[in-house]
Amino acid sequence: MNHGLSTTTAGEWAAIIARARKLDPQAFDVIVDAYAGRLCGLFRRLLGRCNDVEDLVQEVFIRVVRMIPQYHDDGRFDAWLFRIATNLARDRMRERDRRPRILDLNEVSPGAADHAAWSGDEQAENREGTPESSEEGDLADRLERAMSRLSDAEREVILLRHYGHLTFEEIAELMGTPLGTALARAHRGLGKLRQWVGAEP
Repeated sequence: MNHGLSTTTAGEWAAIIARARKLDPQAFDVIVDAYAGRLCGLFRRLLGRCNDVEDLVQEVFIRVVRMIPQYHDDGRFDAWLFRIATNLARDRMRERDRRPRILDLNEVSPGAADHAAWSGDEQAENREGTPESSEEGDLADRLERAMSRLSDAEREVILLRHYGHLTFEEIAELMGTPLGTALARAHRGLGKLRQWVGAEP
């Protein structure tokens, strides 16, 4: 089961959700702290460096407040919240009528043997000015270009796996596809990324 705080037990998280369903402001503070960063990362990678990422994150939480009294806690709060976020991102992409630009990803493959480790923004910021920073910046640029070449479906699976921390069963349900299709999209997308990133000088 996924929940927002790695140090919070399943029972504690269920209690937080129960309090949120009763519109307890402190419970919502916990939820915001747990998910705001992941939502920002998802929106940035799906939509590029747009100016309205923070507004979209705020809109997710507004919808959570409005909808959570009817939410039935089945231990899959992550999937429910990221379904809201993904629908918002899709709406925004349709409004902009252009392909999204993606920056990076990290360890999203369906099997342990297929894990791909990429440099994240936070790591790059911490290493700024070091001898390795230029090389890592080049890798991030190559990865951004490669991600932009993926199909929308391949990109979405990879990002939901990384930023949503969703299982592939949850991703398949969210996207309305069979589990095998979600796994195949992730495997195919990661294979393309390795090929394209490795092929660039």
